[in-house]
Amino acid sequence: MSRISVTDAKRVFSELLNRAAYGDERIVVTSHGKPKAAIVSIEALERLKRLEETVAVIEADREEGEAGETLD
Repeated sequence: MSRISVTDAKRVFSELLNRAAYGDERIVVTSHGKPKAAIVSIEALERLKRLEETVAVIEADREEGEAGETLD
């Protein structure tokens, strides 16, 4: 995973977008040395969304199961 400052990212933004979109590279943008955001491909974002949805379903099932156990 690459890291780049906000200042440098502004200068080469188009290049960063292409690296993320076509090279599936994940680029962390930093401000004052601290991670602020990331540039990722649409495919990576969609994978993350699906993962979040899966985790939400698993957590809901777990909570439902735990609630059922305490009611008995």
